[in-house]
Amino acid sequence: MRHAHTVAQVREAEGALLAGLPAGALMQRAAYGLAQAVLDLLGPAYGRRVLLLVGPGDNGGDALYAGAVLARRGCAVEAWPLAERVHEGGLAALRAAGGRLVAAAPSVRPDVLPDVVVDGVVGIGGRPGLAPQVAAAFARVAGAPVVAVDTPSGVGVDSGELSGAHVVADLTVTFGTHKVAHLVDPAAAACGVVHLVDLGLDLPPPHVEALQPADVARLLPRPPRDAQKYARGVVGVRAGSAQYPGAALLSVAGAASGLCGMVRYVGEEAVADRVRGAHPEVVGAGRVQAWVVGSGGGEHAGTELAEALADGVPTVVDADALQHVDDTLPAGTVLTPHAGELARMLGVERAEVEAAPLAHARHAVASYGCVVLLKGRRTLVAAPDGRVRVTETGTPWLATAGAGDVLGGLIGALLAAGLSSYDAASVGSWLHGAAATLASRGGPIVAGEVAHAIADAVRGLPSG
Repeated sequence: MRHAHTVAQVREAEGALLAGLPAGALMQRAAYGLAQAVLDLLGPAYGRRVLLLVGPGDNGGDALYAGAVLARRGCAVEAWPLAERVHEGGLAALRAAGGRLVAAAPSVRPDVLPDVVVDGVVGIGGRPGLAPQVAAAFARVAGAPVVAVDTPSGVGVDSGELSGAHVVADLTVTFGTHKVAHLVDPAAAACGVVHLVDLGLDLPPPHVEALQPADVARLLPRPPRDAQKYARGVVGVRAGSAQYPGAALLSVAGAASGLCGMVRYVGEEAVADRVRGAHPEVVGAGRVQAWVVGSGGGEHAGTELAEALADGVPTVVDADALQHVDDTLPAGTVLTPHAGELARMLGVERAEVEAAPLAHARHAVASYGCVVLLKGRRTLVAAPDGRVRVTETGTPWLATAGAGDVLGGLIGALLAAGLSSYDAASVGSWLHGAAATLASRGGPIVAGEVAHAIADAVRGLPSG
């Protein structure tokens, strides 16, 4: 599991660790890890030009000590202070190693940029946005690769939000644990590749987490040797309509990916005929352990939702059915809106949801009392007990019509197989993204191809 903690959690853990270490030991450990990451990015170090943009605090100290390591490895290192003072110990170490302090960046020209710029201005103690002089400094080196120390300066570290100018990094080197901004958009998009340097912190439960392949393998229901189809779970799908028959086909395709024992389809007869033609293993109405409702349901979506909820089993509510939900949903319900749908549900603008997805996902959980999956580049799954998971799998090609229908069916199958709503939504989202990546192979895909690749995504999970 990839864990992300808040600034307060990190500060407390660092304080506990520092009590048993010599002065400066933790910063030296962080700086060495930062320097190694920069060297990995640079390749051969000798003669490479490194520009440190440093602020007044420990973030600048990390950059300066790392600069000293780089200078000893043969890099030409300059430090450009963007505050009236800088970390004295770090500056002394840099100078002793042959680096130098500059009042500005006189050697920076558009045609001769540094080989790498290290953002050591603010770090986790800063607020969203950049001071004008800091934004101007980064504008002068635009085009050079940027390595951010802990987090890109100017991002909302605990919220994952952005406000005003901020640094966009190619690589972010963070220490001890991931922070929320590394996992949650829109700030995560500004972090580039994130490299974690372990400091040995004793950390509390995380604020946000992201499943890794081993976690998905552990959570995924697998049939025992004596399995039979009913014991593996039966999922019902109420989706599609005469106007949108494809939604039924795609929802069923996600549900019929082999992760539960049986799929039942309930809908208009003409649509049901098409579903059975495409999926002969699918049967009609009967008892189920979970429902999937809403995709392409049109004017019947409200009725379909009411009938599904009346069964008292966990239910995935998507698309057209979302406009019929109220604040009395059972705890086993999973809502799967995209930003526009969630905006309508909460009575806000779509841009507000996209600017603060974590806050709005949690708002939706508080409003409806159930698991909420907010779709996006980094899909969020939020639970009533406060837990949040981020999906890191996927490809931009997954932004295609019908992909959400497949996701809803997949989550329903996992619910029927026995996973909790939170686990079903987060495991389903992870598999959906992994399947899309497999199907895409770097190129365009359609939703049906994602459904067909789910089995391969499962086969690719680590065993044991």
